[in-house]
Amino acid sequence: MNRKTWIPVILLLVLAALVLAACAQPLPPLGSENRPIVMSFVPSGDTQEIIASGDQLAQMIHDRTGLTIKANVGTDFAAVREAMGAGKAHIGWLNTFNYVLAHEKYGIDVALVTIRFGSTSYKGQLNVRADSGITSLEDLKGKTVCWVDPNSTSGYIVPRIMLKANGIDPDKDFANQIEAGSHNNVITQVYNGECDVGATYADARSSVEDDLPDVKEKVVVLATTADIPNDNVSFTKDFPPDLREKIVNALLDIAASEEGKAALNNLYSIAGLERADDSFYDGFRADLSKAGINIEELAK
Repeated sequence: MNRKTWIPVILLLVLAALVLAACAQPLPPLGSENRPIVMSFVPSGDTQEIIASGDQLAQMIHDRTGLTIKANVGTDFAAVREAMGAGKAHIGWLNTFNYVLAHEKYGIDVALVTIRFGSTSYKGQLNVRADSGITSLEDLKGKTVCWVDPNSTSGYIVPRIMLKANGIDPDKDFANQIEAGSHNNVITQVYNGECDVGATYADARSSVEDDLPDVKEKVVVLATTADIPNDNVSFTKDFPPDLREKIVNALLDIAASEEGKAALNNLYSIAGLERADDSFYDGFRADLSKAGINIEELAK
């Protein structure tokens, strides 16, 4: 083999060695500046407020643990779940239905549940304008409904179960169905007459009261659902246990501080956080099963 033939071979060998050396470099530690822990939030309220509160919480966790946390808001409820399943997010602030599906599909595991009004459960409600003439569920036939998102527990899943139990088929009995994207938007669209009825958590009207001071006079509650277990803070299946414990302890400490309480309230009207495990949602799974909703099938 002559010299001209050797040169490209040598160059290829050098290049291959460089590639192998780069591949052999260990990843930076999770939670370092070069490999931040990604904490993702569902867009159930005002996105800009969620982003601001998420960034604030990320900084407060960093201050308590030294870990670098990067907060973001998913484009929709399912986006957060899928990001966690793909390893693109490590921590998720998940609504109830999305969590149950994420646990079944990806092994996502709850660490903390939220507390509101002294409780770890809540209800959904159907909202109508006070002057709509709608006084019963039967009156909803032929009307326009606003949902939050197909993965929203109180803004879609549970209200549909309630409607079916009362002889209303959501897929056949409404003239039009609108996906509003957030609880705030649902209330606003009902207020503006864009929807005859809208499904939200109880009482989502408070979330727009600053902009619409008379919202509780103009928009009234038509019906309320059964209890729903609250949303949560969850971690990916393979998240390091020691880092998880540090973050959980930090969040509990944050929830006990005045600054933390304000951030959590701005985030999702959260009053506190409490430790929980997956069994917390077993009753909800049973309710879904009774309603004919098969989580295992949905997770495929």
